Amino acid sequence: MKNPAPAESPLHELVLHRWSPRSFSDKQVAPAILKSIFEAARWAPSSSNSQPWAYIVATKDDKENFDKILSTMVEFNQGWAKHAPVLAISVAQIRNKEGKPNTHAFHDVGSASAQLSFQAVADGLYVHQMAGFDANKAREVFHIPDDWQPVAAIAIGYPGDPDSLPDKLKERELAPRVRKPLADFVMTGEWGHTSSFARK
Repeated sequence: MKNPAPAESPLHELVLHRWSPRSFSDKQVAPAILKSIFEAARWAPSSSNSQPWAYIVATKDDKENFDKILSTMVEFNQGWAKHAPVLAISVAQIRNKEGKPNTHAFHDVGSASAQLSFQAVADGLYVHQMAGFDANKAREVFHIPDDWQPVAAIAIGYPGDPDSLPDKLKERELAPRVRKPLADFVMTGEWGHTSSFARK
């Protein structure tokens, strides 16, 4: 299934087709493709080139670690994410080697995960990132050090059949994609003053 963005300006195909489905095929992701996806994250920009990201990853054939990641998710997300062939948790290094806070760490991890997502689309895959997980449980289960902070749970896989979802989730899966207009968030001069190019 594809669900391209109804963009109002010309966009690259990778941007148009990046979205976050909940229906995944049971088709496994080849190790070479997984490596490529995380290589894309590796080359994301970061403040002072600190590269403050890490990913804990498990494929479905690694049942022990797959189930450990799944166990950190809220029940709602577990219900559909268990069908994805790959699960992951993104983690941010919130303090540098000198112990100073890295206030841009979450931004940089988000940038890495965005690049990961676009590479996934290029490889015919989709990525669904989730805030609905227990960061403290992830820290405990995977022995994540105190200077690192779990950021998001991630499902990765090939698109599946929306009919496999419960009715409420299927409805959300098939609903039109909606975004705020540019005029709401692109400003010039002062807060709340819409940039001229962003007006309709």
